[in-house]
Amino acid sequence: MKYATNARMIRIIPLFLAPIVLSFLVLVAGRDPAMAQAIPGDSMGGIGTQPMVAANARRTQSAWAQDPGQFFSAPYGDQHFFGSWLGLQPWLVRHGIHIAADEHEELAGNFRGGAKQGVTDAGQTGVEIDIDWNRLAGLKNFWTHTMIVNGHGTNLSTEYIHDSLGGVQQIYGARGNVVAHLVYMYAEQSLFHNRLDISAGWIPVGSFFAASPLFCNFMNVSICGNPAPGKYVPGGRDWPSGNLGVVMRVMPTVDTYIMASMFAVSPHAYNGGISGWSWAQSGLGHFSTPVEIGWLPEFGRHHLAGHYKAGYGYDNSQYNDLFQDIDGNSAVITGRPFRKESGVSTAWFQADQMFVRNGKGPTNGLIGMAGYMYTSGKVSAMKQHAWAGMIETGAKWGRPLDTMGAMFHYFEMSRSSVLQQEASMLTGQPLLSNQWGQAWGIQTHEDVYELFYNIHAARGMSFQPDFQYINRPGGTTTYHDAAVMALQFNCIL
Repeated sequence: MKYATNARMIRIIPLFLAPIVLSFLVLVAGRDPAMAQAIPGDSMGGIGTQPMVAANARRTQSAWAQDPGQFFSAPYGDQHFFGSWLGLQPWLVRHGIHIAADEHEELAGNFRGGAKQGVTDAGQTGVEIDIDWNRLAGLKNFWTHTMIVNGHGTNLSTEYIHDSLGGVQQIYGARGNVVAHLVYMYAEQSLFHNRLDISAGWIPVGSFFAASPLFCNFMNVSICGNPAPGKYVPGGRDWPSGNLGVVMRVMPTVDTYIMASMFAVSPHAYNGGISGWSWAQSGLGHFSTPVEIGWLPEFGRHHLAGHYKAGYGYDNSQYNDLFQDIDGNSAVITGRPFRKESGVSTAWFQADQMFVRNGKGPTNGLIGMAGYMYTSGKVSAMKQHAWAGMIETGAKWGRPLDTMGAMFHYFEMSRSSVLQQEASMLTGQPLLSNQWGQAWGIQTHEDVYELFYNIHAARGMSFQPDFQYINRPGGTTTYHDAAVMALQFNCIL
């Protein structure tokens, strides 16, 4: 997997301009009165939060006994560092045009362990345009959504830690070495008082399925946006990769939903080419069909929100078995073609539950979360991923717009992948790359621990100190561990 971009000038220019731009932003922001900033999960969004996850957020209780509310909410919220843009933004919103830009940087360094010590910066600039065609042209409950990003920098995990499984920075791969990479472009229609919602176009599969607005509070890419391993198989690729497809969501009640979909599977390393704009790629004759059911309860007089979901996806494409040749022997040893496996299955269960409420927002409180994802081990080098964590806002200590959290991950590699790597070592051949990139030893399992504190610095701006400890980087014993300190910066312009 390649980094966001390898172009030297694109790496240097943002680092050179960052102090100047930041100073200017602070001066401009100081002129506006302070305003409340939405928090993650309340449509503030992070670099990986998409509007689709709004389906997982509950609305005001009394207003919608019959109407579960619109599916879409602005991915970066309605609070901007530059305020109202001299009055332009409110005018655009009144006419149904939502425009937001987000600048995101992640500076990270491993002060212990890994292959060698080092520091890298990885960043992304994203521009989102969402149009409410009811306000603009009278087309009721019809929206279009477009996002374009530019990635820059290098990745600490592959450069210095030699860990391709649990990247410590969100900004990692799939953007290509291009100025404007298309993430998604699709249309959305709601019907029957928002009980039925249909989306179609260029869509990241994982932004609808196994998604949560809480995930991108964490920097580790194994959970941000969408959990591994499902997003690394061609039929389930997540943001910033898309697939041509259609998604239908039905809400039988205001606290339950069923989502079903069909996506054209791209057999290429980059869906839509490196730019994301080449939709008519060759080999799109197979389909993946993710399905998900969800329960969104609220408990007690404090409306303690929970989100419980389970899903299954099937890709009817054929892929190489990771170990066996066409006769059932080791393909690495015999040199014969790998056996073709028909179909790839992915399954998941995930939950989050608020235990203590500290404010009115959907994430204002102490929230626990856990989940599990499985993918067919004969095709996917990672077989399963389990995680557990918590998030809490800073209301208890007088910082209601701050957020802190902790997360644990366990990755287990597939038996077929281990057998392939053992055969390579036995015959003195180099280890083959897999969906996660290069392997630096026989990969069995890996543990990741993450702790962060997100500081609300100004309207639409946050800084996040982040600590991660990786046990068995890359899932191997080649490197015992790695400890990483990072600083994440996010500004909704």
